[in-house]
Amino acid sequence: MADVPKGSFYNYFESKEAFAVEVLTDYWDSVVSTYGPILTDNNLTPLARIARYFAGLAEFHERRRYAVGCLIGNMALEVTPSSERVRVKLAAIYRQWTASLTECLREARARGELPARKDPAQVAVALIDAFEGAVTRAKVERNRLPFDSFEGFVLPALVT
Repeated sequence: MADVPKGSFYNYFESKEAFAVEVLTDYWDSVVSTYGPILTDNNLTPLARIARYFAGLAEFHERRRYAVGCLIGNMALEVTPSSERVRVKLAAIYRQWTASLTECLREARARGELPARKDPAQVAVALIDAFEGAVTRAKVERNRLPFDSFEGFVLPALVT
């Protein structure tokens, strides 16, 4: 217990929803600052960047023994049914996530790494959806197998 009076919370946040939005913002900013640079690392090919990016995220969960899951996915499942503000924030995060992956995938397509028939934005959405599913499954199973499946089957299927 922090021994902080309950009323003090509202000196900093207008509501629990405002607090949740701030927590999500900090979490997403941390993800972007830690893993975002991988997507723009010109020392790697675009598809190698995508693979390394998701491997980095998987390693994050591995270090936490798969027990925590993804705050974005957790909040999406638990809070969005009752909080429009949190739902709107999560939608914005998903759009930002999609945009950063789409940019890298566009570069991959321009270089001939991603087949021309593949829409980079659709691939980005599918990658996020599949990865978030792997995070959830890893949290339940408490092992790396869902990430191995994502890296070995899902990722190659979506980009070839």
